[in-house]
Amino acid sequence: MRDVVVVGASLAGLHAARALRRNGFDGTLTIVGDEPHQPYDRPPMSKQVLAGTWDAGRTGLLTERDADLDLRWTLGRSATRLDVGARTVALDDGTALAYDGLVIATGAAPRRLPGTESFAGVHVLRTLDDALALRADLDAAPARVVVVGAGFIGAEVAATARGRGLAVTMVEPLPVPLGRVLGGEVAETVAAVHRDQGVDLRLGVAVDAVEGGDRVERVRLTDGSVIACDVLVVGIGVVPSTGWLEGSTLPVADGVVADATCRVAPGIVAAGDVARWSHPVHGDIRVEHWDHAIAQGGHAAETLLAGDGARPFAPVPWFWSDQYDRKIMLAGRPAGADEVRVVDGSLAERRFVALYRRGDQVVAALGMNRPAPLARWRLRLADGVGWDEATAPAEA
Repeated sequence: MRDVVVVGASLAGLHAARALRRNGFDGTLTIVGDEPHQPYDRPPMSKQVLAGTWDAGRTGLLTERDADLDLRWTLGRSATRLDVGARTVALDDGTALAYDGLVIATGAAPRRLPGTESFAGVHVLRTLDDALALRADLDAAPARVVVVGAGFIGAEVAATARGRGLAVTMVEPLPVPLGRVLGGEVAETVAAVHRDQGVDLRLGVAVDAVEGGDRVERVRLTDGSVIACDVLVVGIGVVPSTGWLEGSTLPVADGVVADATCRVAPGIVAAGDVARWSHPVHGDIRVEHWDHAIAQGGHAAETLLAGDGARPFAPVPWFWSDQYDRKIMLAGRPAGADEVRVVDGSLAERRFVALYRRGDQVVAALGMNRPAPLARWRLRLADGVGWDEATAPAEA
């Protein structure tokens, strides 16, 4: 293998490149990114960058040691087509990159509200440019910010906007934010944190229309209420960036489909938000978290070099979210759990660890302001801890 192309210049792609060099690949290594920026860290986009406490330069991921990677950067260019037979990646400037090995790490793109494209003041938050554009609007001290979607990205934007002293309304179609993922009581606790911080939380209601002139002026909800606003942030999830793979013969189903080792096809691996792979505990999953992108980028690179000797990728998915003075950390996959039980602290204190059971196994642990215990539960999840063993101390 002499030519490897990494499509995707974000966290997963960078860590794939680092792992290739670390494991002895000394051929040509090209990274393609559709943004003009070199890799940067996304978690600060909804927090420090949006708050104005960090400038953009502080989010860069490259270090002095990366200069030794001898990378060829192709930035500001999108991949438009993959020819698996010819082993080429076509770019939007008409060029084609030949490869022996390919890492697919194109990430995901935010969903948008239809009909809002013409309004100034309507934002999504995914990229550095998204964050800077939203920050500029927040700097103008809008009378009210409406956040559509109370998932983690929407909740972080709401928390940051409240931290700037702005009036915030958060709109969520579900009766409880993140209720399907976290379970009712835990999700209610997260919602209560936002209410206590002054967020106008509208639950069980969706957006019927967005109205205004050149700029967004109001949001009309399905319950007939109308919310005046100057800034609207849409945080309703993402779609894996797989459009360029159409017609390539690679399997695509809510992400490019890989096997347990992250291999998609001979000489092709996938990593990060775009990759759906077969996890030995959680089945076919796609994970969109920061820590996961690092680990899977490295693992995919090892798979590319290992050939038939590749190992399964079986991490405990993990992430964190900072909202006001609460740090929420989640290990595992809680969705669809049969039972949720607090085993440390209490919901009333908003300082706790909750375990999630599926069958007789613990499949996830969520901590609010309990980082050290949550870290220990993460290790126990990796060991496959059973429910009876895990909950016995709490029942003693």
